[in-house]
Amino acid sequence: MTMLSRRQMLGGTAATAGLMATGLPFPVLAASHTSVTFAITRDIQGLLAPPYRVGAIEGNIMRTVCQGLIRFKPGSFDWDLWAAKTLTQVSDTAIEFELNPGLQFHGGYGEMTADDVKFSFELFQKNRPDGKPADYAKDWAALDHVEVTGKYTGRIVLKTPSPQLWLVVLPDNSGLIISKKAWEAGCYRSDQQPIKLIGTGAYMLAEWVPNQRVVLKANPDWKGDKPGFPELVLQPVRDPKTAELALRANELQFTLIEPADAAEVQKQPDTSLLRQDSINYVWIGLNVEKPPFDNPKVRQAIRLAIDTDQVLAGAYNGTVKPAYALMAPGLLGYWADAPKPKPDPAAAKKLLAEAGHPNGFKCTLTLMSKPTYQAIGQIVQAMLADVGVQVDLQVLDAGAYYAAGQGEAGKKLDMALQRFGGKADPAFQTQWFVASQIGTWNWQRWNDPEFDEFSAKAAATNDKAERNRLYIEAQKRMEASGAYIWLTHEANIFAFRPWLRPAVLPNGDDMLYDRFTAI
Repeated sequence: MTMLSRRQMLGGTAATAGLMATGLPFPVLAASHTSVTFAITRDIQGLLAPPYRVGAIEGNIMRTVCQGLIRFKPGSFDWDLWAAKTLTQVSDTAIEFELNPGLQFHGGYGEMTADDVKFSFELFQKNRPDGKPADYAKDWAALDHVEVTGKYTGRIVLKTPSPQLWLVVLPDNSGLIISKKAWEAGCYRSDQQPIKLIGTGAYMLAEWVPNQRVVLKANPDWKGDKPGFPELVLQPVRDPKTAELALRANELQFTLIEPADAAEVQKQPDTSLLRQDSINYVWIGLNVEKPPFDNPKVRQAIRLAIDTDQVLAGAYNGTVKPAYALMAPGLLGYWADAPKPKPDPAAAKKLLAEAGHPNGFKCTLTLMSKPTYQAIGQIVQAMLADVGVQVDLQVLDAGAYYAAGQGEAGKKLDMALQRFGGKADPAFQTQWFVASQIGTWNWQRWNDPEFDEFSAKAAATNDKAERNRLYIEAQKRMEASGAYIWLTHEANIFAFRPWLRPAVLPNGDDMLYDRFTAI
């Protein structure tokens, strides 16, 4: 059932009138700082369990409710101990841990023990309820097993070295610990309503009203530092403009805004901005299995027809930098010498003629319904028209968009405008482009054994210099394929009330809601 919230009914200029007409009082809860409302770009989907989560939105909720052995510090990829009293790498393939005693799972599911750690990490090795591998199975691909050595102690035994565990797994969502007892009772599963997310963290999942709100309440039994607010509310707001208006009306207190709108938003009273250059990646992917994109000359022609600088100037108002490869600057594996192609429409036409398309062809660009992405689509559409390629824009809401590249449906894609969130270790970035991800997240349907081999070797060595070399070689394979037209690593800009101190990780997608505080 689709439920339209009041937020969804707001839109464009009508939103302005609607908002002004509500006559809402200045929110008493916000003014007293007993509750904070955050905008999220979509509603939660799927299972609320680390191995099977859909994306960052679900992950951010889980990390607010559940604890891992360690956790990131706000604003950095450094970490400190959390559920663990100690965590030590004792060899290339073994990590020993000791839990703090007395960590109680919400809802009466008992104390966290080493058995729960074993269950949580080994769950990544088990298929989803529909029989498919866990979406984040590769995060724990190096895991052999977890050996329980005592009520609170254990040893994580690996098949191979796995340096990324310390950057994208243990301190992140794939390192969160859930209750074995609660899982066996049907918690965490969206097919068991109301869905129950059981953790030991500072907040508890109190309510989820689909398409309207997720409410997190402070855990009264929490023994750690006092949470910043008694209540956190996450409200799906798909349209960034609507989120801006709601911020102005103080209906919410924190939201991501479009980079192109930052200058205007900053003029608003009682508003602060936080800007971060991101490590995410936005690109146009070409389906290499489907004609005419199965022809390398066609892929090269498409690339030469697109002026990336003009796309970014038009869609982002010049607020973001161009990307030339998968890894963002500052990450291990950043390819500083990646080619920086110049647009050449004449060369593009020549290549199309050589590929048997002297008069161009028709195709579709699939993209998510978001103002910036729609602007990109329209600019690219005009550029490709100049070389004879007629592009229809298929603009989809989030649910339909994410289904477009999955399974058999993905075979029908021509081109897709994609955006993935980055993490601190390159192993996370490369995992989506291996052959086994075709039909899941590899929407280019690109199958390159050498890329897979470079990625696998890089993920299984602790030699930092060698890892750097291997990830650059992997990106060269992507470049040679012509299947990827990199656009930008983005910049994340958040607008919020000045009394709020945000806790955002450097990639901009990952929030530490439990560490937001009032100034």
